Formats: sequence, C-alpha cells, structure tokens
Amino acid sequence: MTDINYIPAEEALKIVKPGDRVYIHGGAATPVWLVEALQNRHHELYDVELVSITTLGKVNFDRPEHRKSFFVNSLFVSKATRSVANSDDGDYVPIFLSQIPLLFRRGILPLDVALIQVSPPDAHGFCSLGTSVDIARAAVDTAKYVIAQVNPLMPRTHGQGFVHMSKINAMVWHKDELPEVNYGNDVTPVIEKIGYNVASLVEDGATLQLGIGSIPDQVLKNLTNHKNLGLHSEMFSDGVIPLIESGVIDNSLKKINVGRSVTAFLTGTRKLYDFVNDNPGVRVMEINYVNDTAIIRKNPKVAAINSAIEIDLTGQVCSDSIGTYQFSGIGGQMDFIHGASLSEGGKPIIALPSQTNKGISRIVPFLKEGAGVVTTRGHVHWVVTEYGIVNLFGKSLKQRAKALINLAHPDHRETLERAFYNRFEKV
Repeated sequence: MTDINYIPAEEALKIVKPGDRVYIHGGAATPVWLVEALQNRHHELYDVELVSITTLGKVNFDRPEHRKSFFVNSLFVSKATRSVANSDDGDYVPIFLSQIPLLFRRGILPLDVALIQVSPPDAHGFCSLGTSVDIARAAVDTAKYVIAQVNPLMPRTHGQGFVHMSKINAMVWHKDELPEVNYGNDVTPVIEKIGYNVASLVEDGATLQLGIGSIPDQVLKNLTNHKNLGLHSEMFSDGVIPLIESGVIDNSLKKINVGRSVTAFLTGTRKLYDFVNDNPGVRVMEINYVNDTAIIRKNPKVAAINSAIEIDLTGQVCSDSIGTYQFSGIGGQMDFIHGASLSEGGKPIIALPSQTNKGISRIVPFLKEGAGVVTTRGHVHWVVTEYGIVNLFGKSLKQRAKALINLAHPDHRETLERAFYNRFEKV
C-alpha cells in the first residue's frame, strides 16, 4: 500500500464544525494527537459535543479556554473527564456498556465525526482498531466522517476491529507510544488478601471476567495452580499473560470461542500490546457481543470479578458515584454479574476493601444520598473483603446485613450493628 494519502491533523480536523457531535476512541487507543489538534481549534468552534468512554494519555478536557467550545458528554467517566463531567460543561449518560452501540446505531446519539486510532493498513488495505474495539466498531460504522490517527505502534488485533481504509475519510500518520497502565503497582496487604479470597472461589475450568484495577490483577497471581481456565472479559491487562503462556488459561472448556481469549478492550503496558499483536489466540470484539448476557452464560462457571465504591447492608452495590459526584460509570458490571449468575456454576463476585484509605467503611447502613445503584440487591451474589467471603443469594434482609457486618472492618462493626438494631429490631 504505497499510494496512501496521509494529511496533517490540522487539515483533517477542519471538517469539524460548530454543533457537531464527535466520538473519541477510548482506552489505550485514545487518539491524543487528533484530540489536541481539535482542541487547538477552540477559538473557532462552539457547541461541539465530545462523546467517549474512558480516555487515556495526555489529554485534558477541563481547560477554561475550552469550556465554550466543547461539551463533554461521558458514556463512562474517567480521570480525564471527571471534573468536567461534574460541571456545567459536561454530563454523564447512565447506560450499560453493552448498550452504548445502540445509541449510535439507532440514531439516539448520531455521530458527525469519529476520531480513532488504528494500525497501518495491511497489504489488503485493512487497518485494525487494535486495543479497543468495544464501542468504536459502532462509531466507525455509523459516523458521517471518520478520521484515523495511523500509528505503527498500535497492535493489529484479531476479531471485529478490522476497518478498510476506504471507510476512513482522512488518515493522519503519527507514531507515538500508547498510554500504559500498570495495575500491579497498587498492591497492598489488604489487596493481597482480597485477591487470595477471591481466587479461592475460582474453580478449575472456570471462565474469567475481570474488572479494572489492582484487585483483579492480584486474583490472577493466585491462579497459577489452576487448570483449564477460560477468558471472556470486557477487558484484561498484563496479569493474564503469564497464565496464558503457562497454559493455565487455555480456553479449552469454553462452549463458545473455544481456544481463544475474548475481550473488548485491552489496557496495560507495552508488553501486553506486543503480546496481542497479530495473536490469533486473542479476539478483540464489539462490546455488545462480549457483554451480552446470552453470550456470557454459554460458557461454564463464569467467575465475574468486579469491585465497588460502597455496599449497603441490604446488598445494594454502588460502583459509579460518591454521593452525587459522578466518579466512573455503570460500565459492564451488571452485564457480567447477571451473565455469570445465568452461567452453569457461575459466580458473580463483588470484591472491595472493607474501608477506604482514609478509614471510612465501604460497608454502610445506607448508600450516600445521591449515590447510584449499579448492581441491585436482587442481582448481588458473592461479596468479598479482606475479612472473608459471603454469598447473599437467597438470604433475607436481616441475614444479608449480619453477613456483611462480618465482612466489615472491626473498627466499624459496632456502628453497623447499631444500625442493624435500629432498622430491624428496634420497636
């Protein structure tokens, strides 16, 4: 492919006009070069709506000079968008990750422009969405105009992420290292204990789903003696590499995508990006496929491992907000909690430290005013802290409360027991 017409980012971004809705590719695929070029036009733009899930890299959406030009409408709030999403110049759409593609395909959030990052085209003209197919597939398929940052350091992944260059309206060549995240740097004795406790629930032959952060990474470190594990997860990071290379994760007992690890996006270090490059053992797929409960439930013993900000004594799980402050999003937690519960031998797991770094209990009598319930008390099953494991499925309100109090930090159990008495026993 020698006749490709690459153009400067500044020229490509001229297509964006006031009032447009612009999609930004997320995760490690965040096209930082294109985003910066768009932001440099702030003086001539207004009312441009930016939609995305988690963005990574050196992008800042909260500059005062951009406030009148760009409105940040987050589909999953992340560090880069958190402050503006909680301001007058941004907002958040509560939605299951699996259903975001419907917003684009059904014209509920029609896209004028999609900014993506891809691998260079192969001999047949196909680029790859690389580390993040998730909602990007639907964005590329439906946007009126597609601008691609073509990066030779973007891995070419197998699955549903191939985009022919004829479908891309403007191509900008820019070589740059992908954003990296190393969840293994956040390990504490508490996280180590939680990882051990969660791993004790995982049986040989289980299919793993892992949320984001240090807890899932620590769980993986405790699975080295397991056998015939599968991987079907909305995301994964570096922690799976040793288990795949050693054969612990071989996907041999899965009922769908046998022999292949399935994900929708990848976030980690360069080691991970090199590992998945042109690796037929890893399929990076659309989020509405990966997170479809009808797909999830087909695999055996799905162990869905997710975390939370706080959980009340009845089992309501808040994972997206701190009171009225929008911290993250609904994401795929409910997709997998419900999907795992429908899987034969499945175990939906919520794992969290018993208290915050400031000593505030995460197990509470009531969720904070304004907090969002991501996993309802009707969906919650296993809950794990550093103090143990309980299964709330089938338990009454009183039984749940007593079980959760035993998982709380000892410093807070008296307060929780008092709350239990006032709610359930006081006449």
